[in-house]
Amino acid sequence: MIMTKLTEVLTSQLVDQGSRRLFRDDELDQWFTGDQFGQDVKQIASFLMTAKVQRGDQILVCLDNSVAYLTIMQAAWELGIVVHPIAFTTPIAQLKAELAEQDYACLIMKDSFVSSLEQINNFIKDNLELNTMLKMNLFVSTKMLSRKHLVVVTPHEDDLAMILNTSGTTGKPKRVGLTHRLLNNAAIHDYLSHELTKLDTTMVIMPMFHINAQVMSCLSMRYAGGRIMTTSKFSASKFWNQVTDNQVTWVSVVPTIVSILLMNEKAKVVYEERQDKVALRFLRSSSFSLPEHQLLSFEKQFNTQILEGYGMTETTSQSTINPFNAPKIGSAGKPFGTELAINVNGQLQKNATEIGEIWLRGDHVINDYLESQPDSFEDGWFKTGDLGYVDDDGYLFVKGRQKEMINRGGEKVAPAKVESVLTRLEAVNEVAVIGLPDDLYGEQVTAVIVSSSEIDEETFSNQVIAYAKENLATFECPTQVFRINEFPKNNTGKILRPKLAEMLVMQHV
Repeated sequence: MIMTKLTEVLTSQLVDQGSRRLFRDDELDQWFTGDQFGQDVKQIASFLMTAKVQRGDQILVCLDNSVAYLTIMQAAWELGIVVHPIAFTTPIAQLKAELAEQDYACLIMKDSFVSSLEQINNFIKDNLELNTMLKMNLFVSTKMLSRKHLVVVTPHEDDLAMILNTSGTTGKPKRVGLTHRLLNNAAIHDYLSHELTKLDTTMVIMPMFHINAQVMSCLSMRYAGGRIMTTSKFSASKFWNQVTDNQVTWVSVVPTIVSILLMNEKAKVVYEERQDKVALRFLRSSSFSLPEHQLLSFEKQFNTQILEGYGMTETTSQSTINPFNAPKIGSAGKPFGTELAINVNGQLQKNATEIGEIWLRGDHVINDYLESQPDSFEDGWFKTGDLGYVDDDGYLFVKGRQKEMINRGGEKVAPAKVESVLTRLEAVNEVAVIGLPDDLYGEQVTAVIVSSSEIDEETFSNQVIAYAKENLATFECPTQVFRINEFPKNNTGKILRPKLAEMLVMQHV
């Protein structure tokens, strides 16, 4: 069977290390060998072929972090099937809207969605019993079953392998399509830049519907031939025991996790008790820059280097990284496998020390979104919308975003999407959702509302937050609500968001 470079690497690892314990699911408290993992890949692939799901079809995956997640990805990729992972906190109403918009051949869903999805007529439910998951819930589209026969076609390098959502300022998520070629190239850059080997073990604590977990952690580690441990979520109290018990050598995190580990007393006690057994080489931090005092405090207190970098879904994860032997605090490091330029007043400069828009180009960077947005691309360059500059030594410093996106602990929140949900509340006359500074999460999702309601502030706030929790993913929900009499606006009636944020900060210092 002819394979793409991506599937060839993944298959070879399982063949070469069939008897080695390569994958650990912390929720199941179990390690799986390459052979056990491979058995699951074959079983899922066989199911998909029997269901007549074939090259180019899309499957939707909504699961908590697990080793089984990785078996799904490999099985689908070997058949040329496209995987679209979505947040496991996705509300059922949002999931149904997704199903109405897109044509999915198969759904692989967490247990809590099963009863709702069983009511949908055009999907038939089935289950698989796997080594890595006792019961996997699958829903096959009746369109697939009505096909006369399965057409088995070998996937190509430029076939789509994965679709990921990245929110835009309009509130409508942009769909990023990543090919086998892009994933292969990104994985190579990532494992080389992090100097990974088969002796390394990573712990996945970032959500697996994100590019960070999928490529930065999982694919790079598999390309290096190392081991992967999945966790359902980050736990400060468990972190150092997980690291020592499983000889974890590196973890990809966001700055919020670093902050929590510095503050959590139980975590610090466990580290003190077990520090002689810690094999952690480094933490890979991204999303937003760590304050210098936190980075230095962590490295001193836990004797572990922090490497900061810069990347995004559109670049199939990483674009820049601080070198191990010459990190520069506050920077996102140097380009690796990537061309970087700064657009300053319409002039593209490779070594611009003046702030401008960051443009990226490389063999791991997309050239358009699935729903084309040509204004975001020019001559092979991707216009990130982020602002930054490059210092005299070639290090990138990211200084903010042109877009209005809110960055809460690494999760990107589109204000317009949250606003569209909150405006459904009868008590809301006008609403603006903005990001306010937060020491722990980078930014807080803040709903500012003009309302005619006469109920007290606390009750009003609780009602808004409760409604948001019913209709938005967890990370999109406002963490604080303010009522004001009127918004600052320009002469065309547009809300002046920077001025609004300044007003609120001044009032609540």
